[in-house]
Parts: sequence; structure tokens; C-alpha cells
Amino acid sequence: MIRVLYLTACSSLIALIFLCLAWELRLAPVQAGGSWLALKCLPLLAPLFGILHGRRYSYQWASMLILLYFTEGIVRATTETGIGQTLAIAETVLSLIFFCATVAYARLTRPSAR
Repeated sequence: MIRVLYLTACSSLIALIFLCLAWELRLAPVQAGGSWLALKCLPLLAPLFGILHGRRYSYQWASMLILLYFTEGIVRATTETGIGQTLAIAETVLSLIFFCATVAYARLTRPSAR
């Protein structure tokens, strides 16, 4: 079960990083030709190393960080139309999957659970 949560967290985080980059640079940028909003993926790179190495502390604080992306996805899904709305829904789903996986992983790997 822990292995499944690890793989789910890793894959959803990597997918969210690529989604943010593709969204703001190619698919539906705020300005034609891309925008500085693509830098929103940089905070996602901070926990990536810890998540890939299974560090419980990284899972704990990344679960709080991801709520910003969940919030952005909800706001943009309700305010944008077309492909922007579809990408916002994808961001919301990926952030929700990542949140659930990280919380479950942190819970199952706590010292008292062993």
C-alpha cells in the first residue's frame, strides 16, 4: 500500500509540474507566446527530491503546499472557458490526487503506525 501511495504521489507531482509548464508556455498562456506565470511550477520543484526519496517530512509539508494549486485550479476552472477551464480542472484533479496520496503516505509511515 505504501508503494502505491509513493508512486501515486510521485507521478501526480511530476504530471502537475509538466501541466503547469505546458499550460502557461504553450496550451493556453495568459499572454501570447507564454507568460511569466509559468514560474508557478517552481515551488513544486522544492519537494520533488524529498518526495522521490520517500522522506516523510517532505510529504507532510508538500501536502500543505499543494493546496495553493488546488485553490488556483478551482478559481480558474470557474472563471475561464475552453481549454483553460479544462486545464484548470486537470490541475485540480492532480492536486487532489497528490494531496490524498501524501496525507495517506505520511499517516502510514508515522513511527507509531509501525
